[in-house]
Amino acid sequence: MDFSQIRHPYPSRRSVTYGRRGMVATSQTLAAQAGLAMLKQGGNAADAIIATAIAMTVLEPTSNGLGSDAFALYWSAKDHQLFGLNGSGWAPQALTLEAMREKGVAAMPERGWASVTVPGAVSAWSVLHRRFGRLPFKRLFEPALSYAEEGYPVQPVTSLLWNRSVQTFAPLKKDEVFAPLFETFFKNGAPGPGDLVRLQDHAKTLRLLAESHCESYYRGEIARAIDDFSKKTGGYLRAEDLATYEAEWVTPVSRSYHGFEICEIPPNGHGIVALMALALASRLPIKNRAEPRSVHYAIEAMKRAFVDGMEYITDPRYMKVDVNDLLSDAYADRRAQGLTEDAEMPRAIDPDCGGTVYLCAADGEGNMVVLYSEQLPWLWQRNRHSWVWHFL
Repeated sequence: MDFSQIRHPYPSRRSVTYGRRGMVATSQTLAAQAGLAMLKQGGNAADAIIATAIAMTVLEPTSNGLGSDAFALYWSAKDHQLFGLNGSGWAPQALTLEAMREKGVAAMPERGWASVTVPGAVSAWSVLHRRFGRLPFKRLFEPALSYAEEGYPVQPVTSLLWNRSVQTFAPLKKDEVFAPLFETFFKNGAPGPGDLVRLQDHAKTLRLLAESHCESYYRGEIARAIDDFSKKTGGYLRAEDLATYEAEWVTPVSRSYHGFEICEIPPNGHGIVALMALALASRLPIKNRAEPRSVHYAIEAMKRAFVDGMEYITDPRYMKVDVNDLLSDAYADRRAQGLTEDAEMPRAIDPDCGGTVYLCAADGEGNMVVLYSEQLPWLWQRNRHSWVWHFL
């Protein structure tokens, strides 16, 4: 494709950015610099994205952490192939309906042990590096360790979200599950924009991960500490759940749209919702993206795609609908029927039920990777020990 011919019809405060030997992008400038540092040291896109992801757990703890899940799409220039990596964990074996009823939990809560699954992001770093990484694994932790030990200035948006978290979790201050959170993150309230924050315990955890290639998290010291704290505070997660987990390689799913091939991670990820929406959009009178009528139909397509995603997408072993059927032309034709210029009433959703960070990187060899790491609506932070696991 001749990128010089791409038009940019919509105004922006930023001009297009170009790079010759690589590029890293995310919401936190210091994290992006961590990835660029790996490229400058001879690393590739995999090294850059992992270093960036590790740094983000320090720099934006309000949106992700070492207890997150992660998904990645990696384009290998050498193999000329796109690889998918699913770093989402399953529910603990002890988390059964009977166990929840015994504790008086009637429905899945927003926070607490009943909403916790096995964290997959840390495993995803290790698995991605083993297959595509070039630099020594320990080196990828160096920028994050520097930020955690020496301190970093909090960015304005992170400060805002931090302050909201203080208010959100205030009613849980006396709950022993959340007590370490207050000791570590909320002891002096929320940091203001530009305030210096140090996370010494987080740094100790990162060193254990770096030295063990993340094995300590699932089959070592950190896993044992998680198991102990879970048992002590009435949790369901056990060392056995962690020991049997590893992020897995998956085959991406795709859908063509106006000459482009759009790729996503297959279920249990919800990326196919975007593909389903594009399939619907291709059947609708969407001509000019700035025209109100076109915007309306695009929104309606997204509504139906999200409703279907919530209905059908789950663990692929238990899905009752084939992914290929959801992405088929026949399904798109049927689903597009009945869409008019009237707005449908979608089912209500919680607009503030978690956080996600987005990262992407490319190197001079043509390798490219996109990764996003997301938290669950639960938070736990352990202090005074050499490990940290948290959701904010």
